[in-house]
Amino acid sequence: MIWRSGTQILGQLLTWSSTFLVIRILAPADYGLFAMTQVVLVLLNMLNGYGLASALIQRADAGRRAQRQLFGMLLLLNGALALLQLAAAPLAAAYYRQPMVAELLRVQALLYLCTPFIALPYALLARSMDFAKQAQVHFVSALAGAITALTGAYAGWGVWTLVAAPIVLFATRAIGMTVAARALVWPSFDFRGAGDMARYGGVMAAGQVFWFLQSQADVFIAGRMFDPHLLGIYTTSLFLSQIFVSKFVPPLNEVAFSAYARMRDDPAAVAAAFVRGAQLILLAAMPFYIGLAATAEPLVAVVLGPKWAEAAPVVHGLALVMPLMTLQVLFAPASDARGRPGISARNGATGALCLPIAFLIGVHWGILGLVAAWYVAYPLYLGLSAHRTLPAIGVSYAGLGRAIAAPVFAALAMGLIVTLVDRELPPLAPLPRLALLVSIGGASYGALLFGFARETLGGAIALVRNRAG
Repeated sequence: MIWRSGTQILGQLLTWSSTFLVIRILAPADYGLFAMTQVVLVLLNMLNGYGLASALIQRADAGRRAQRQLFGMLLLLNGALALLQLAAAPLAAAYYRQPMVAELLRVQALLYLCTPFIALPYALLARSMDFAKQAQVHFVSALAGAITALTGAYAGWGVWTLVAAPIVLFATRAIGMTVAARALVWPSFDFRGAGDMARYGGVMAAGQVFWFLQSQADVFIAGRMFDPHLLGIYTTSLFLSQIFVSKFVPPLNEVAFSAYARMRDDPAAVAAAFVRGAQLILLAAMPFYIGLAATAEPLVAVVLGPKWAEAAPVVHGLALVMPLMTLQVLFAPASDARGRPGISARNGATGALCLPIAFLIGVHWGILGLVAAWYVAYPLYLGLSAHRTLPAIGVSYAGLGRAIAAPVFAALAMGLIVTLVDRELPPLAPLPRLALLVSIGGASYGALLFGFARETLGGAIALVRNRAG
């Protein structure tokens, strides 16, 4: 976990440095156009075969024949997705009434050529718990993407900067992962005996499609109603508020899935690992989200620049609901590794129903209406998901509640302190104001944990230092 998440953090710091520089250079409309293409790209990427790779991770037999079969499936599947995206490009452009969307989607189809050379090595390295090599490749590819993004932004590529950077990142990652895992094999298109992988991958893909419906419904709906500028404000605010759950949690979930899969025959161990993992993740996530909400105005001014001032109230509103999303995404690895991917699919179906309905209603009140929709739909979604998942992995509501109570209440108290201090401050420039509030927030959160949840804090430190029992 330290290898995977540690280099992920380092890579993300590098990526964010370039990303925020690029945001300051490009216009909100560029991000709005790019977000329109992402609806199509995210949907098709949900079907790109990573569920098949997960099937290989938890399969008893993952010999050479199974690897060749998986590679063959990935090649066929991603080739079909590339063709499908080329065909869908003009339809997407017509829906958004933006001809540029078709051109962007045609070039982005190159991403599918890289996926088979990433997914197979990923499965082999994850199966062997060799996250050090994965982490090194992720860092190098993040560096390549960051360099491309900065080059494009300063060269005046506009929205094409946002297209070129992921293509370079994926191509670098495909080469690096293949070399690291020694996974260059000849594909097999004889799929006899691979039915279990196909079924498992199909169920996981169904769950991912549901995830698409809930995670992209707001952009799909708003893209039709908003102009590119307004959509860019919303999607960039969403990016900022979801940094933790979208960038830090996925690599932790990769490690968790492999670990849960190894202990899948010991339900008590899976349950204990899930509770401890949720506690540790929220220990870091809660102060991030509450702090982001409390400092949204100076943070947007410092990080994004004055032309993004409209994003501050959106960031504030979204940040406060993101702890629910963070807890929600922790469920799937545990239930999937226990051989119950159907639970994730049903949970995804619930979100795919609740969230789009809320967004369809909320969008009529503009951006803040979309933010309000999160508050209506997500508590219901999380509650129903917990009702299905926790009993299946042997976790009680009370046990989970006790584990996460300390970070939740300490972060809320920290947010109140920061907000009260901010109200009493004299007028300050955004940077010193932000620095002062962050310092106060960090100190108060640490003091609250030390004073009222010392055992939780000590356990987290011991685990990081590899001294936990």
